[in-house]
Amino acid sequence: MFMLIGIDASRANKEHKSGTEWYSYYLVRWLAKFDRDNQYVLYSDKPLCGGLLDLTTKQHFIASDGFREIKLDSAGFQVLKSPHNNFRGKVLSWPFYFFWTQVRLSLEMLAHRPDILFVPAHTLPIIHPRKSIVTIHDIGFVRDRRLYQEEAMGPENAGMRKVINIFVRVFTLGKYRASSIDYLRWSTEYALKKAKKVIAVSGFTKRELTQFYGTDPKKIKVIHNGYNEYLYKMIDDRNKIGEVLGKYGIAGPYLLYIGRIEKKKNIPALIEAFAIMREHNKNIRHKLILIGDASYGYDETNYMIEEFGLDKEVIMPGWIPEEEVPYFYSGADAFVFPSRYEGFGIPLLQAMACEVPIAASCVSSIPEIVDEAALPFDPYNVRSMARALEKIIDDRQLREHLIEAGRKRIKNFSWEKCARETLAEINKLK
Repeated sequence: MFMLIGIDASRANKEHKSGTEWYSYYLVRWLAKFDRDNQYVLYSDKPLCGGLLDLTTKQHFIASDGFREIKLDSAGFQVLKSPHNNFRGKVLSWPFYFFWTQVRLSLEMLAHRPDILFVPAHTLPIIHPRKSIVTIHDIGFVRDRRLYQEEAMGPENAGMRKVINIFVRVFTLGKYRASSIDYLRWSTEYALKKAKKVIAVSGFTKRELTQFYGTDPKKIKVIHNGYNEYLYKMIDDRNKIGEVLGKYGIAGPYLLYIGRIEKKKNIPALIEAFAIMREHNKNIRHKLILIGDASYGYDETNYMIEEFGLDKEVIMPGWIPEEEVPYFYSGADAFVFPSRYEGFGIPLLQAMACEVPIAASCVSSIPEIVDEAALPFDPYNVRSMARALEKIIDDRQLREHLIEAGRKRIKNFSWEKCARETLAEINKLK
């Protein structure tokens, strides 16, 4: 007897993806690959595109390739190609950029409820099936809300925002306001309380959930993230690496960071540590490449670059297509991950898979993910970070040790493994 499984695919459908979006995207694609027993509906706020249109392709899929035409069947579902012909899309149109989950997806659950709803990122709709499963990636906004930007939620009209804020205050008995941080707090607490099962992406996140929310540990299943093993691997073709880097005006040697350019990732401290390292060792001529979209704290990053006179030494090409990312890893002398708080940290897997040595902060989930495959440093101590950067550049024996440790460690992670373990939890809800 098959089940109808609904998945919130709104994040998987975003063009510029980071950790949570890649998690959603690759889970959908791997579930389509090996689950022939159940039927799936992918809910989104706009038509599915790119690799979600054709789920029969290899797991590394370039959006410009292959099947792109958007079609609807007679019942109004978006037609998707899938290996077992058991995936459909459903576009839940909504005129606003806020409250899609709580209003539009809730209405869909009221009218056409699936047997099981899977939400890959925190936010469970108010109306949902009794058998719902949600993934919590981290609760950094509880640990240190200063690392997150707080914005009022609602339309541009100030009067309407006030009305929505009053409604939220009444609805939550004065506990929450209509702001981005309060919405994270409320939606996480609600999901932990109402979901039948909770997936945590690391043992660290599970411990955080039990500590801060008192969630029953038996309700939480730890399932690690994966990485695209078809795409992320060491590239030996130096000419091709140079060609890709040349598009962005970049040449070696360089240290690499990949992720959002935001306060939580501790980028200003990385820039200061980079400046200290170069001042201490004049022989080091490496540049620092920061790849990722600008987010909260980006202005401070620019200020630090200007303050230390590093405008020619720190290069920020912005977001780049995923198929180009392995070339940046393979051309780097080291990957640096200075984050103050991580629920997981997918770039760590990508760096290990591309056989680049890693220097990473020693907090939150990071030691759990890298084990012995990274040189640790204190993210709150710029001199500790600077010493690690200098050491990972100068110590060839250390670099070789870290690369070998990464080769061994990466064998524990894959999106296929993540998806199979997730499907096992879904099937337990039958």
